[in-house]
Amino acid sequence: MKAEKKTKTIKNIRIDVDKCNGCRACEVICSSFHASPQYSSNNPERARIRVIHYPLRDLYVPVYAGEYAAAECAGRDKYTINGKEYDECSFCRASCPSRDVFKEPDSGLPLKCDMCESEPTLSEPMCVQWCLADALIYEEREEEVVEEVTQEEIEVGLEAMAHRFGWQKLLDTAARMSKKD
Repeated sequence: MKAEKKTKTIKNIRIDVDKCNGCRACEVICSSFHASPQYSSNNPERARIRVIHYPLRDLYVPVYAGEYAAAECAGRDKYTINGKEYDECSFCRASCPSRDVFKEPDSGLPLKCDMCESEPTLSEPMCVQWCLADALIYEEREEEVVEEVTQEEIEVGLEAMAHRFGWQKLLDTAARMSKKD
């Protein structure tokens, strides 16, 4: 297989922590948008974005769900921001075994932000639209990536069958099967 250069749209939500007032409108609309049926319920535990609150520091940090991590990370770094100390998990977007954030409350399955792409009429994710403090900013950028062209599962399976039985036998069988429908 050969590699192909493609342009890919990278979607991101930039977070301005200084503007977040902790209203949690982003959590409410996200959980409603992803309810089944849509907008039928509101459970912020199902939201793909969470506002982490540090009451002693009067700090609100919106974090949206990223990739699933099958193993707990080894990083336990500490960050100092404006003289205040935070641990690495505070800003982590992963759903991992060591914490319950970004897991579906009923099934325990990991949640991941999909940028509300299931609704093609939206110009930006619902959490960004509903953020009255403008703490969430939707960004898109084009990036050229090299993608390896890979065979689909069915192609791999057909090649294996053709190698074993021959292309003609495979084509004859497919023709016979299509006549049954």
